[in-house]
Amino acid sequence: MRLIRSVLLALALAAAPAAQAADDPALATVKTLYGSFDAAVKAGAGTLQQRLDAVGPAMERSFDFPAMVRLAVGPQWASFTPEQQAALTEAFRRNFVTTYANRLKQAAGGRFEVLGSERRGAGSLVQTKVTTPDNDESQIDFVTNAEGKVTDVLLNGNVSEVASQRSVFNPPLKAGGADGLLKFLRQRTENMLSAKPTP
Repeated sequence: MRLIRSVLLALALAAAPAAQAADDPALATVKTLYGSFDAAVKAGAGTLQQRLDAVGPAMERSFDFPAMVRLAVGPQWASFTPEQQAALTEAFRRNFVTTYANRLKQAAGGRFEVLGSERRGAGSLVQTKVTTPDNDESQIDFVTNAEGKVTDVLLNGNVSEVASQRSVFNPPLKAGGADGLLKFLRQRTENMLSAKPTP
């Protein structure tokens, strides 16, 4: 009897991480996000504006943009006024969503798969795989906070989107501070929106 109890206890402990992962709100976040990505390109790439309309609402619910832009800017963020911080957060959100909608063109006809999640501190790491139409696979991991909102995206397990943004932000920040970065973000977004689609 004692042996049976021990075996059952061991099985329960072994199953606990999987059950915890299944209940992880981060999984629901990324599944919803990928559902919007899939819907955006299911019938072909469409226009950038069509992809924006398809993925924008899901991305705005899924990502913690205030935390992401704060991390991307770094310590200098604390020296900005509340008005500058609010303007930068909005410009970053718009630029980030537009960038992802723009990238989705390359994934038309591909597959978005959510593989699982594991706890990381108070949040989680959600592992996914994106396969392009020519069968080129990429590992994409989503770092989330305790509420299940995405705070970073990792390509191939180690290339941080937030860290990449920080290196891009450094020149406009050094040249013009918060206002310089705001102008840079807005211009970068407008350049994508106004670009003529390639045939």
